Amino acid sequence: MRVLGHGIGGVRDLPVPESFFFTAAAIVLVVSFVALGALWRRPLLERHEVGRRLAGVLQTVLLSRPLRVLLGAISVALLVLVLATALFGTSLELLLATALFGTSLELLNFAPTFVYVIFWLGLPLLSVTLGDVWRVLSPWRAIADATVWAIERTGRVAQPLLEPAQRFGRYPAALALFAFVTLELAHPRPAYPRTLGVAVALYSYWALSGMAVFGRDAWTRGGEGFAVAFELLSRISPFDVRDGRIVGRWPLTGLAGPERVPGTLVFVAVLLGSTSFDGFSRASVWQNVLSDVRTSLADQPVWVIDLATTFTNVGGLAAFVVAVVLTYTAAVEGARRLVRAPRSLRRDFVFPLVPIAFAYLVAHYFSLFVIQGQFIYSLASDPFGRGWDLFGTVDFAPDLTIVSPETVWYVQVGALVVGHVAGLAIAHDRAVALFQDRADALRSQYAMLGLMVLYTVGGLWLLSQG
Repeated sequence: MRVLGHGIGGVRDLPVPESFFFTAAAIVLVVSFVALGALWRRPLLERHEVGRRLAGVLQTVLLSRPLRVLLGAISVALLVLVLATALFGTSLELLLATALFGTSLELLNFAPTFVYVIFWLGLPLLSVTLGDVWRVLSPWRAIADATVWAIERTGRVAQPLLEPAQRFGRYPAALALFAFVTLELAHPRPAYPRTLGVAVALYSYWALSGMAVFGRDAWTRGGEGFAVAFELLSRISPFDVRDGRIVGRWPLTGLAGPERVPGTLVFVAVLLGSTSFDGFSRASVWQNVLSDVRTSLADQPVWVIDLATTFTNVGGLAAFVVAVVLTYTAAVEGARRLVRAPRSLRRDFVFPLVPIAFAYLVAHYFSLFVIQGQFIYSLASDPFGRGWDLFGTVDFAPDLTIVSPETVWYVQVGALVVGHVAGLAIAHDRAVALFQDRADALRSQYAMLGLMVLYTVGGLWLLSQG
């Protein structure tokens, strides 16, 4: 294994035996499709979507105002510390402080590992496991909540400057997420601490100003990219908060039913397409493209070459996002024609893409999270790379052999197959709820099965090219 670039590096393992894994994955999907058609005749997910309330003690503790105030106070304190240190020698949160004023060596700096590994890979896992925890953990939501509380304590009413435009839906969040993955996958040095620090500051401005202009809830639902991503992924979770109460439910039931918020398809396409492009960008065919770009500009300044490769990567990233939208649109249009539906089915089958997006995250970044994530122990003790040992963990030696190549591949292939089977189940549940004729429900899923096989085989191919 060797560390490569995914922000700060992905982990390259042995190639997938294509003939075996491709065929086996396709067979599993076809068998699952047949089993769903034979055994799943009623909309089970939609019926169990409400869930059951958890015990009163857990409700009291987890939803208590003191706990939320405490978490909010910690978030506000961190942001104040960040802003103060940005002016006097550090910056907006330990993360931004180390990025702006810490060491420039990526692997010795706290910020890149925290952002690209602990945050971007850890929060999706936490959301799928425990629910929408980002609503409580978000520092931007915490500072917004504290600001509203302070305004209302003076007797005034805290109101957004503008009424939220519902027609924008999740498009602003898709733009924000695309900006992040552009930094991560298209920038020549995405883990350079100064670059990352500026990016975090700009995103903080985007999040906080959006909440001030359109309101906390509206911007969290449609403009704050990470909040939307983690909320969609949290619908896989067996936990949710409904009417101020925590409920336990079947996994995946949060993805039952149609999606009526504009921009959801584009947002999920950014989430899924960016992960796919990350895998493709390591393939020799794309590396040859970048090499040709650099060769053609060999007599130009370095900044010109970097700009050209950045734009090339942005074009490739955008192409993968568009490809997700087009393939999905083609599949649902095929389903509509097979059953002669009177309207478009585009919004009815968006949610099956969510577990697929999570499966791609796990498959592509599992080894990165497990291996690179260990470095956070030593980095926490010396976040600025200046020889400190704050917690006595600076000499912690990560175990780079903690998972074998075989284990990595089992997890990767298993994640892709399970994610796509889950997508099939969600799509089938929606179909039997949408069409009274069981034959129509099955026919509508032929195209979705083809889409799932395409995404599964495509995902395995991307893994094999890494």
